[in-house]
Amino acid sequence: MEISKEEELAALFRALSDPTRLRIYQFLRCCAADGVEVGEGGECRPAGSLSVGEVCCRLDCSMSNVSHHLKELRTAGLIRTEKRGRWIFCSIHPEALERIGEWASGPVDQEAGCGSE
Repeated sequence: MEISKEEELAALFRALSDPTRLRIYQFLRCCAADGVEVGEGGECRPAGSLSVGEVCCRLDCSMSNVSHHLKELRTAGLIRTEKRGRWIFCSIHPEALERIGEWASGPVDQEAGCGSE
């Protein structure tokens, strides 16, 4: 079953309505870039991403709490995850941000109740 644009946007906004998830998303947006980086230990990692452990450290939250919030962001399509060895890296899903931007800058839908009766 295909969901409507309105339902998809509502899911994005619902996921971002939690202050912790909003902070996580902001951290990941700050890291956004293309390519591959080399970590401190010499391991390759996707550029523009943070490991789940790094997110925990930045938020000073438990791994289970952060994992729950990351799952909500991933389910809404706001982030993507990539497993590299024993690490899971998270990064923003740019298309979701584009959908929000298109909605915010798009024309007002007069049929949505904005017109006079």
